[in-house]
Amino acid sequence: MSLRIITADERAGETRGVKALILGVSGVGKTSLLRTLDTRKTLFLDVEAGDLSVQDVAVDTIRPKTWPELRNLACWMGGPNPSRADSQTYSQAHYDHVVSTLGDPAALEKYDTLFVDSITVASRTCFAWAQTQPEAFSEKTGKPDTRGAYGLLGREFVEWITQLQHIRDKNVVLLSILDQMEDDYKRMTWVAQTAGSAIGRQLPGIIDEVLTLTEIDFGDGKPQRAFVCQYGNEWGFPAKDRSGRLEPLEPPHLGDLIAKAADQKRQRAGITTTITPPTDAAQSA
Repeated sequence: MSLRIITADERAGETRGVKALILGVSGVGKTSLLRTLDTRKTLFLDVEAGDLSVQDVAVDTIRPKTWPELRNLACWMGGPNPSRADSQTYSQAHYDHVVSTLGDPAALEKYDTLFVDSITVASRTCFAWAQTQPEAFSEKTGKPDTRGAYGLLGREFVEWITQLQHIRDKNVVLLSILDQMEDDYKRMTWVAQTAGSAIGRQLPGIIDEVLTLTEIDFGDGKPQRAFVCQYGNEWGFPAKDRSGRLEPLEPPHLGDLIAKAADQKRQRAGITTTITPPTDAAQSA
């Protein structure tokens, strides 16, 4: 398909899913957010087999156990990338192979949300695979090369996340454990727990919405769960709202939050669409 200009009307009429990274410490209830989605239209990617809290939820599920399986699923859902050579993942050749294995991607049309639990475990799965690849061994000695394994992990995982980000017509929700780490300047920072620290630093630049699920004490001594949605918050939690439609704190209802972020009729928070003419005093100043 040749390159062409997409008109403003066409772009406005496109179906665009929200891509969200949900961060939170273990036990805060990230997986339970599945209950707030329309499970009839949600596909649950159960990577870590930690679904006990939602065992009673009627939702279609896939349980990938290997990195090639995770790559194949991303290719099947996101379609081929025309910039990739046939020998590369997510290429047309890869996509054709996946379709012949997994079937017609039309089976995915019933879903509007992909719920991935979790990228913490997905990154470990990727690293386990990377450690078995030729790049993870020294060419001279044949001994394991940790730097080579981590380098391969970083490239593979970012490509996988980017492939999921490009599934334009579906919401993609990625869960991750939140860790507190000390940086080179002895400052404590919150980061996504992944097999490679560089991955955690790169993720916020790829994903549309970065949200920290945590408990907030509003002064009554009874902490309540909430999403922290905006950068520069007082707790230093990772957060980013590319939609511009979310408040600094939002209720812990993922379905409502996605709908709010995707609502193109909603005014972007803090953005005015009118210009106030300067007064005579301002003009003469």
